[in-house]
Amino acid sequence: MAWARDYWRETPLADMTAYQWEALCDGCAKCCLQKLEDEDDGEVYYTRLACQLLDLDTCQCTDYPNRLQRVPNCLQLSADKLEDFHWLPVTCAYRLVAEGKDLPDWHPLITGNRESVHVSKISVRGRAKSELSVPEADWQDEVIRWVDL
Repeated sequence: MAWARDYWRETPLADMTAYQWEALCDGCAKCCLQKLEDEDDGEVYYTRLACQLLDLDTCQCTDYPNRLQRVPNCLQLSADKLEDFHWLPVTCAYRLVAEGKDLPDWHPLITGNRESVHVSKISVRGRAKSELSVPEADWQDEVIRWVDL
């Protein structure tokens, strides 16, 4: 499907087609990392633990169409919930566009290459492990600092 070259600069998130919305995702898979929320202050902490459905090599969901049914805490990002984007990494295209910022130079829509997010070491490739490898009671030991919020 064709669209204006820099459609994300001109098209509000709420007006994007489903195809444009999905193409905005850079494929970093940081949103697929398990997160812990501090009950006292609401702070969100990322862990290196990836959702059981994440392919750690491709950084793609292995069952994207059914992920919301299979993983109860999986969230579907949508333009009508922009206020919820605060937990997304500062590199996330959805968050950047919602904040009126442009996409970074490494983003696949800029480079034309889906691998650019991995080559630039923005993705979780090589840095995450399956949530199934650690008991949930020990997830706090897996908190990371390499996801900038």
